[in-house]
Amino acid sequence: MRRMLEKSLGGLAVALAIVTGASAAEAPEPLSRDWPQQGVFGTFDRHAVQRGFQVFSEVCAGCHGVKYLAFRNLEALGYDEAEIAAIAAQYTVMDGPDEYGDMFERPAVASDRKPVPFANERQARAANGGALPPDLSLITKARAGGEDYLYSLLVGYEEPPAGVEVPPGMNYNAYFPGHQIAMAQPLYEDMVEYQDGTVPTVSQMAADVTQFLAWVAEPKMEERKQMGIKVMLFLLILAIIFYAYKRRIWADVH
Repeated sequence: MRRMLEKSLGGLAVALAIVTGASAAEAPEPLSRDWPQQGVFGTFDRHAVQRGFQVFSEVCAGCHGVKYLAFRNLEALGYDEAEIAAIAAQYTVMDGPDEYGDMFERPAVASDRKPVPFANERQARAANGGALPPDLSLITKARAGGEDYLYSLLVGYEEPPAGVEVPPGMNYNAYFPGHQIAMAQPLYEDMVEYQDGTVPTVSQMAADVTQFLAWVAEPKMEERKQMGIKVMLFLLILAIIFYAYKRRIWADVH
């Protein structure tokens, strides 16, 4: 009986140690920001999303894809037909087969989707030391915390605390679960040149690319909210009409 009790206590101690260690490794709550697209009446900041598209194209697109984004979708951000054609022409896509049955590359057009950086998972891992860069099409929906988590991750790179050893090929991030992430710090001060004159601080670029990826994840969000408001107004008016009609029918009943 004594041995069983000792084993039980020992197992409990080990379990507590594991839980304590796991809790210590957990990332803190992400930084909270007021995003313009949040809330019932929230809309995307078109200027911020355009800047975010620039950051994604110049910084992130070398490793990450947004496989659901077609170039023509950029019209919703304020780009005109000529600008979209110029953006698409910077890329090539695989097409075919031709008259001889062969596949061929051609310049992308507005109807094409933005090419992903790697042909397959093995190629992606081989180019990134075994790590797999995720597709970012739905990243703000796939991670708890959404925009706040992604923003915090991008600004959360720092030197590890004293006594914390980071293995080769890993980087310390204050907001990543476990604090060790394979992705190196992607953003540095003044690494892009915004056309509208906005100062490209790390915080600014992180906020802009986060808003761009939030739009990629839900490009019809504004239309959905507008439809929801119209439906609520319709139901409110209908309820008032029904109430008035009910009062008229039962007016003589006491």
